[in-house]
Amino acid sequence: MTRFQKLTLLTAAATYLLVVWGAVVRVTNSGLGCPDWPLCYGGVLPPLDDPQAWIEWIHRTWAAVVGLLVLAVVVVAGMRYRRRSVVVPAVLALVFTGFQAYLGKITVETGNSGESVTAHLAMAMVVLASLVYIAVRVRYPTTLPARGATQRFTLLATFAALAVYGLLLFGSQVTATRAALVFGDAWPLFPGGALLPAFAADPAIAALQMSHFLHRIVAAVVGVVMLLTGWIAWRRWGSGAWGPLGARPTLLALTGTAAALFAVQVVVGAAQILTTLAAWSVALHLALGAAIWALLVAAAAYAYCEARIVAAVPRMGPGASGSGASEAGHGAAPVSRAQKLRAYVALTKPRIIELLLITTVPAMVLAARGIPPLALVFWTLLGGTLAAGAANAINQVLDRDIDLIMARTRRRPLPAHAIEPEDALVFGLALGVLAFAELAFLVNLLAAFLTLLAMAFYVVVYTLLMKRSTPQNIVIGGLAGALPPLIGWAAVTGTIPLPAIVLVGIVFYWTPPHFWALSLRLAGDYGAAGVPMLPVVRGVAETTKQIALYSFLMVALSLALFAVAPMGLLYLAGAVVLGGAFLVQALRMWREGTDARAVRLYRFSTTYLAALFALIVVDVLVPIAP
Repeated sequence: MTRFQKLTLLTAAATYLLVVWGAVVRVTNSGLGCPDWPLCYGGVLPPLDDPQAWIEWIHRTWAAVVGLLVLAVVVVAGMRYRRRSVVVPAVLALVFTGFQAYLGKITVETGNSGESVTAHLAMAMVVLASLVYIAVRVRYPTTLPARGATQRFTLLATFAALAVYGLLLFGSQVTATRAALVFGDAWPLFPGGALLPAFAADPAIAALQMSHFLHRIVAAVVGVVMLLTGWIAWRRWGSGAWGPLGARPTLLALTGTAAALFAVQVVVGAAQILTTLAAWSVALHLALGAAIWALLVAAAAYAYCEARIVAAVPRMGPGASGSGASEAGHGAAPVSRAQKLRAYVALTKPRIIELLLITTVPAMVLAARGIPPLALVFWTLLGGTLAAGAANAINQVLDRDIDLIMARTRRRPLPAHAIEPEDALVFGLALGVLAFAELAFLVNLLAAFLTLLAMAFYVVVYTLLMKRSTPQNIVIGGLAGALPPLIGWAAVTGTIPLPAIVLVGIVFYWTPPHFWALSLRLAGDYGAAGVPMLPVVRGVAETTKQIALYSFLMVALSLALFAVAPMGLLYLAGAVVLGGAFLVQALRMWREGTDARAVRLYRFSTTYLAALFALIVVDVLVPIAP
């Protein structure tokens, strides 16, 4: 191990210890131990008889040491290595460290407000992640090959890390607002032995209860992601299906340790409640969370670098992404900057994004029972746009082999070689991180986590697991496209009530008729690409029958919203008319089963969804009571 590698490891370890000591500062209520900044009671050293002041002073001093270590990493990387892949992250880590110090100052000045504490923790995790990445990257050659093995596990590990990051911020907010104790010591159930909580009539208390309840739900979802990541790592590498990765033992150790620590983390989280937030339990909870985050970031970095240096690209079954058909014709003529810019925009699939946003704003209007703050609408739509673009870009990286086969998709940026797959992957990941950060800081953590869940469902559940393995791919994966109304509602209220779930159900049941109508016309393409869409596997008769059944369920839920929301007569009348028209189209297609009918239903389905959600807005703004 070189001296520089030792320096990067030391810096990452020192940063982790700083995060843990920050937890000690928080649980001992020492955040204001030194009421001024950067001095302490006007001096360099705190009073000898003030333990809280010393705890905070040690935190500040250690932060200064970490800052010097990060500066040393930047200097050495720039002077001796001159590696952009290390220098750029190092400079960013230094910038993040400086911003972290600024947030520490703001935290003191605002009296340790919940928002400032959460922001301080969020940036600390970013600094830790950047240093962990550098510590991994310096173990590999200066220049990595442009192509290598599939980056599928890199995506999964990255998503798992981001899920843990969201859970960390969620937990910080729950602890800061004392929402952790709103249900007493009834964990894992709720008061009275109930599986689901009963919310208080007082809106302020109900908001805390909802925050606590959602934290448990989010933790359960992240737990499933952790298990899935560990299981896939063991299954794929155990069978040798992903090739001879040199860091396989390291990757298995990182993901396995992270999963094991998450199980311990659940027990410690329960101990927080049962001990009424004892200092040791709160500090240990954060220390474990930070360790899991660092392990998963390291796993993603290792997986990325190892996949890049693998010379031969193994396949993972039908249509696996690699250097096969999708890389053919690499010698195509170079593209101009304008063409490349258009290609990056095309990666995000703007027309699909428009459809997703159509369902977000009406949900926000319904949640607010009026026009929500325009700034909130803007930031929510921006985050949704970035997230959808990220998921679409990553989807095209993973599907570039079948996109080259299908006539409808072979002109997309990757099959057309307008963008390199690695660049598209980095672009997608960057958009996803930006989307999560923007929503977390400018909207709320619940909306950010739901957005992360939607991205994961589209990339992991639909693209990686379902699309090439089952004709029910659209049904299960369709949940990703159904979540925007829930995200919009959560952005306004910070809660997930029944009306929001009904809106999700409407879009969820709308998705199969919409996409199956399209796939009827493109069955030949899907068959050639080996994608088991329902028309390919079960034929036209079964597909049109399923479309009719899902259409009935969709219309039924649209009418149920009238009672659940509740809505006015304007909405009810419009929903009946639109639903009736949709059912007529679906039944005619079931009876005739022609391409012309399929195209008509596909086009009308888009009009139906836009009109139904527009009705919601009009009904709220111009109410007509039943």
